[in-house]
Amino acid sequence: MRGLTPEMLLNAYAIGIFPMAQSRDSDDLQWIDPRQRGVFPLQKFHISRSLKRKILLRTFQITTNTDFAGVMAGCADRPETWINPEIETLTRALHRAGHAHSLEVWDGTELVGGVYGVTLGAAFFGESMFSRRTDASKIALAYLVHRLRVGGFSLFDTQFLTDHLASLGAVEIPRASYRKQLAEALQSPADFNALVGEPAPQDVVQRSSHTS
Repeated sequence: MRGLTPEMLLNAYAIGIFPMAQSRDSDDLQWIDPRQRGVFPLQKFHISRSLKRKILLRTFQITTNTDFAGVMAGCADRPETWINPEIETLTRALHRAGHAHSLEVWDGTELVGGVYGVTLGAAFFGESMFSRRTDASKIALAYLVHRLRVGGFSLFDTQFLTDHLASLGAVEIPRASYRKQLAEALQSPADFNALVGEPAPQDVVQRSSHTS
């Protein structure tokens, strides 16, 4: 869609739709409105015993909004991607305006995983994540969920449900239920940056509602 602005993109999220390109080389965007929406109930994020051990071992270092461009590039670095140059440009503009955020996972100085998304009110729209080390994306999500809880978010939209997300506690809800939760979240305040610095690993694993 030519002439799409960051403001128009935010308005689309606010009514429950989001853009995707057919490929990185596609000039056209499609507006997606799934009948079944993937969401993470923030109080039911699942941390397995093995993931808990890895988090407590401090295998990786965690930052937020340190390398937004790097996270987007990592998410697009796959044979097929829906992130085309227009989506990248618009989303980076939202980041500069404070409406898009990234969480990075580092192994020393190497960016090995991360997740990014868009925020409106108390809604976080998870866009994509990547991993270049075993469990790096799971660790990114664990730290992200903790941050969203601390910041007062009530909706974590994953767009679609994958087996990977389901294993961590994500579920599908009907479109009508999603839009009800979205409307409520848009009326509530939240702050992605309410958590100063990164939490202790113990805090991340203890806030999980259940482990196995």
